[in-house]
Amino acid sequence: MTMDEVINVLSLQEEILQFNHFTNEDAWQLGIMLVAESKKRGLDCSITIRKNNGSTVFKYAGNTTTLNSDRFTDRTFNTVKIMEKSSMLLYSELKQNEETLEDIGLDEKEFSCMGGGFPIRVEEVGVIGAIVVTDQNPFINHDIIVKTIGKYLHVDEVPRIRAL
Repeated sequence: MTMDEVINVLSLQEEILQFNHFTNEDAWQLGIMLVAESKKRGLDCSITIRKNNGSTVFKYAGNTTTLNSDRFTDRTFNTVKIMEKSSMLLYSELKQNEETLEDIGLDEKEFSCMGGGFPIRVEEVGVIGAIVVTDQNPFINHDIIVKTIGKYLHVDEVPRIRAL
């Protein structure tokens, strides 16, 4: 895939994977599905669903979770909250433009642009939070989220990428 094709797929994912509402109960159900998807793949992940007000509405810490996982989650959440797009999409756009986080005014100590953060976008409302999956390859983290949201929203076909 070319970088343009990757960016188009990532943008399409965000367009397709929008919620018509998102409650704490939705976070619980989606979170359980995210854990099940990571276990189905034989992976141990840290999974966090956090609203933009800072409230963590779902948290799962796999056996490999460390304090660094929590720091990465915070940085990735900050990125999705500020940029209102997945961290994988931002990573791809920066790579295509040969830019860094600092080039767009974001401090690498507070923000991360690798895969693993995805916006919770509610139709006619906007981005209200983020889902963050860590402790695996960034592409796998992103794919776990996309596949699971697709199942949760009963979307038959969600375009996916494997790697850049």
